[in-house]
Amino acid sequence: MKTTIALLLLGLVPLSVSLPAAAEDCGDVTIAQMRWQSADLLANIDQIILSQGYGCNATLVPGDTLPTFTTMLEGGKPDVAPEMWINAVRDRFDAAVADDALQIAAQSLSDGGVEGWWIPGFIAEAHPEIKSIADALERPDLFPAPDGRNRGAVHGCPSGWSCRISTANLFEAYGAAKSGFDLIQAETPDELADSIAEAHENNRGWLGYYWAPTATLGRYEMVRLDFGVPHDKTEWDTCTAVRDCPDPKPNAWPKSKVYTVTTDAFRRSAGAAYRYLANRSWSNRTVNGLMAWANDNQASARDAALYFLRTNEEIWTDWVTPEAADRLRQFLANA
Repeated sequence: MKTTIALLLLGLVPLSVSLPAAAEDCGDVTIAQMRWQSADLLANIDQIILSQGYGCNATLVPGDTLPTFTTMLEGGKPDVAPEMWINAVRDRFDAAVADDALQIAAQSLSDGGVEGWWIPGFIAEAHPEIKSIADALERPDLFPAPDGRNRGAVHGCPSGWSCRISTANLFEAYGAAKSGFDLIQAETPDELADSIAEAHENNRGWLGYYWAPTATLGRYEMVRLDFGVPHDKTEWDTCTAVRDCPDPKPNAWPKSKVYTVTTDAFRRSAGAAYRYLANRSWSNRTVNGLMAWANDNQASARDAALYFLRTNEEIWTDWVTPEAADRLRQFLANA
């Protein structure tokens, strides 16, 4: 250390070589910890990486889509929302980004939030001809109602969810009832997830609405069906998503935009820490698997974040600088 200081005084050693931690110190950072599992996991991963890799004083604060968006826009806090599903605030969000009040660092989910109608992977493998909703509706025998009725079943959404309306409208639009199907609307998220688990346990076909990222899709291989038509936003807004639409048409589910969002002040001041967030993106498959592991092991979000960092170095080392990676490895070895 005395030698390094002496060389610095002589101008022979660059400052960035002798003081890498100080160069990446980003100060206080507040991170929105959203209430759903995938966002909670990502917030904990960011907290660990920013604290241990970049020397930030990173803390988690409670968050949810609308209140977090509002406080970031109006009060400049929290600094980071790791997983913001912006469709619910799209117009205001676009205006805030255009005004440089908020910044999109990266796509949290590289393939976006995904919704649609799915079938089990073992059905798709056994029947490769089934690629679309129309294909599936030709085979009610492969997707039997669980109560033993001699009809097929399309499983829909819990009460109070917007997808309950859109699933019902698409059920009508695709003529599912005439094809021999009944619509079974779940009353709770657990009921919908349990219906998928039961189908797999009994090697029985299943057809219905689900979304990613979820632990259920990490635990069970499911294949999303093609809607056979492109997404029509006007039709969606005026009919597909409207209760009791009199004449719904086939339509594709819109892909949800899911971004890591920061305040502009954080972007301008955080340096390497912001560049980490701009590099950090993961796939639904990765998130699904991590959520399934967390549920199976009754792990907290922080424990699941540590598990991810210990077992997926090939992913997260692409997000960080080599110096931050070394500090994280040292932290993980002792955590």
